[in-house]
Amino acid sequence: MKQLTIAAKVENLPQVTAFVDAELEAIDCPLKAQMQIDLAIDELFANIAHYAYAPGEGEATVLFDFDEAQRTVSLTFADSGVPFDPLAKPDPDVTAAAQERAIGGLGIFLVKKTMDGMSYRYEDGMNRLTILKKT
Repeated sequence: MKQLTIAAKVENLPQVTAFVDAELEAIDCPLKAQMQIDLAIDELFANIAHYAYAPGEGEATVLFDFDEAQRTVSLTFADSGVPFDPLAKPDPDVTAAAQERAIGGLGIFLVKKTMDGMSYRYEDGMNRLTILKKT
C-alpha cells in the first residue's frame, strides 16, 4: 500500500491526483477508469479541504492499494477533521428539475455511481472514506 499525507488544501489537489495517477499508470489502468477515479479524487479531496477542518487547517492521507488478482483499486481518504459520513445523506432526486433540488450531495452521488464500491467509517478519531474501482 502506498500513501501520501498532505495539507488538506484545495491547492494540493494536483499533487494528490498526480500521486494516484502515477500508481494507476504503473498498473496499466484503462483511461476511462482513471478519469472516473480522478473525478472522485476531485470531489472527495475538495470536500476534505473545504469542510473537515473549517475554519482551521489539517492534513489528509490518501492510501492507494491494488488487488492484482481482482484488478481492483482501493483509495482511502483519511482525515482527523469533524466526523462526517457522506454516505448517510440520501441521494439527490436527479429526476427533479434543477431549481427544485436541494443544494449539495450531487458530487458524492456521482462518485457512488462511477465507483464499484464505497464505504465510510470513523475510528480512532479519523474519518476514513474508501472507494473501490475495478480496472
